[in-house]
Amino acid sequence: MVSLNQDVLTEKVLAGERISAQEALELYHWRLEQLGALANARRDLAKTKSYDGRGGEIVTYIVDRNINYTNVCNVYCKFCAFYRTERDEDHYVLSLEQIDQKLDELSAAGGVQILMQGGHHPKLPFRWYVDLLQHIREKYPHVNIHGFSPPELQHFAETFRMPLREVIAEFKNAGLGSIPGGGGEILVDRVRKKISPLKINSDRWLEVMQIAHELELRSSATMMFGHVETIEERIEHLQRIRDQQDRSGGFTAFICWTFQPQHTVLKVKHPTGVAEYLRTQALSRIFLDNIDNVQSSWVTQGPGIGQVALKYGANDFGSVMMEENVVSSAGTTFRLNAAQIESLIRDAGYEPRRRNNWYELLN
Repeated sequence: MVSLNQDVLTEKVLAGERISAQEALELYHWRLEQLGALANARRDLAKTKSYDGRGGEIVTYIVDRNINYTNVCNVYCKFCAFYRTERDEDHYVLSLEQIDQKLDELSAAGGVQILMQGGHHPKLPFRWYVDLLQHIREKYPHVNIHGFSPPELQHFAETFRMPLREVIAEFKNAGLGSIPGGGGEILVDRVRKKISPLKINSDRWLEVMQIAHELELRSSATMMFGHVETIEERIEHLQRIRDQQDRSGGFTAFICWTFQPQHTVLKVKHPTGVAEYLRTQALSRIFLDNIDNVQSSWVTQGPGIGQVALKYGANDFGSVMMEENVVSSAGTTFRLNAAQIESLIRDAGYEPRRRNNWYELLN
């Protein structure tokens, strides 16, 4: 039998009211199907609920590709199988010609965005980044540059001995259009010290986002879970994201995915399963009442579970992602083209629609 407390909390969620961290912890332990139903109800309350001309509900996706401009990195995160040092034979920095080839392929596929991230390269100069941004903006004006995670931007400020705000402003002037939420992992410093001790702490990650939002650059927010964090720390992460959105209002979407342990230094006894992924995504949708869009994570979970996730609070299928190098370095290699994504969305009972980074519909 459902307790009175469960009845009260259920009504609170269905009414769209804000829940506390303690209530989120209670929800976490409910049956998965209960949590999924509540997340789906909250999804329906979000501003993103849209319909086509026939009354069908839509699910969005974007055509973009990842460009990892370098794999050289000096922060050595224990969960990462992608980074290299300058001593490794397979380290690289992409040339403009290589980047152009990738952008030509993206343009031919109707793409509208690149997700550009790299390692924390200790030697690339400020001018290299500005010239790259200007080149892409001038040659490919139809492509949004969704680039440089908060840890990268903080790394640039320290390396170039420039104020963080100045770095972000200069990059925006050169062509940067929005910022990905990478490097968030879990925004709890106990966890960060264990898995990425040389990367910026939680406050600094949030500070980058605050400044970016003040400069009118929108960003996504992320969570990579299933390693050394507790359930309470996952909720603390969500609390910090929600609080930041209350302050600056610049997050367009939330994406969570599970740690992929293959080929990494960081090991876990029991890799996070599908049920735990769906549970965490559902809880995120309920808790993050001020972020309209939640992406399903088919890149780590596979297309079928990405489809199921649409019933657990997600309203977006993410990216075609013509190229992905970081997660695949850890052994996960799912790939989908636009036609496959649209088929999966339709099979789940929704109408697929392409979007841009700001969730404006393109068709």
